[in-house]
Amino acid sequence: MSWPQNTPPRQDSDAAAGIEISDNFERFTQRNDIFTRAFWDPSVTSKHTAKFFASYRMEAAPRRGDGFAQRDFALRNAAWLVSDVISNRRGDQGIREGFQAPIQNDTPVAPDPLEVEDPARMSAEVKRIAEFFGADLCGITDLDERWLYASRVDTRDFSEAPHDLPEGLNTVIVLGHEMEADLVATYPSALAGAATGREYSHEASVVMQLAAYIRNLGYEAVPSMNDTGLVIPYAVKAGLGEYARNQMVITPEYGPRLRFSKIFTNLPLAHDAPKPKGVRAFCDICTKCAEACPVKALPFGPPQEGGSNVSAIKGVRKWTSNAEKCFSFWAKMASDCAICMRVCPFNRDYEKPVNRLWLRLALSRFRKLALRLAEKHGTRLKPGDWWAQSQKGSK
Repeated sequence: MSWPQNTPPRQDSDAAAGIEISDNFERFTQRNDIFTRAFWDPSVTSKHTAKFFASYRMEAAPRRGDGFAQRDFALRNAAWLVSDVISNRRGDQGIREGFQAPIQNDTPVAPDPLEVEDPARMSAEVKRIAEFFGADLCGITDLDERWLYASRVDTRDFSEAPHDLPEGLNTVIVLGHEMEADLVATYPSALAGAATGREYSHEASVVMQLAAYIRNLGYEAVPSMNDTGLVIPYAVKAGLGEYARNQMVITPEYGPRLRFSKIFTNLPLAHDAPKPKGVRAFCDICTKCAEACPVKALPFGPPQEGGSNVSAIKGVRKWTSNAEKCFSFWAKMASDCAICMRVCPFNRDYEKPVNRLWLRLALSRFRKLALRLAEKHGTRLKPGDWWAQSQKGSK
């Protein structure tokens, strides 16, 4: 029996979500994502790779310089702590929860399921509970099997392994988690990596708690972060945002400054719809992220069908990065880089009226004016200035 059951009929494309798929489409094998390849593929590993991973355990001597001192690495690694505890707890079984395998449930499914008479009302309730546990965004979509990984990864030898998931799952709850704006402004730095780590720790907590709530209602729920499937297509289909040149989802609330997680479930829920507003048209004329990338890993020009790179999904027409160039820069820095997020014109505080006005321009026929107004946007904040702000706040 094929898994999952109850998935909708497969379509060649999903025009409403801006997803264009060709006859060459193949589900992605997670073993080939660049971070997993760093453990088994000699063409990716280098003298810097081991130091990159060791720096997350403070085993490698921190680089000197603003943003790469011991306190910067210390904060970054502390931010990752909760996520690390979860991901490492079944490592001896080859299961890295949240990254190469779904998170194990610690709550049994209640034997008597709650009767759901109104899926739309249930969806509203789930979103309210997601907010209660700390998610900043929540959207719901169908479990489109195209975006599931073809297999999971056994981290003992990095071989392919079958998904060990319940049958009958038909819905994906997608959660967005905002990254701290001032930390993002310090990319590239180890300090900025604390913004990433904090949200991975947050999302681990949120997806586990929300999944436990659903299981207590008597329905299957599998909490998931980077594992099991590609979250970006699900986030777009769930109406949370639109795909951009910088490989990120642009949302009207936070721009690209988000991490995403998901829950696979069979709880009866109404699904949201994609909400294209014009990000694609803006990205067509904007190349700030590609220009700012130190190793030129981001594409110029229009979206193209990917798949020539082993770390790119085959048969999808989109903007696709050079994963090897990107990761090599990360490894040399011993920290993640998100310059492309920092310089993105959509990376703004939309609580400010002036930025909401800019967004309206960017998503309209006046997008060229919005681009000119964003020429100096995304200036880097010195990491030392971030620490100085925290010291001022303590007085």
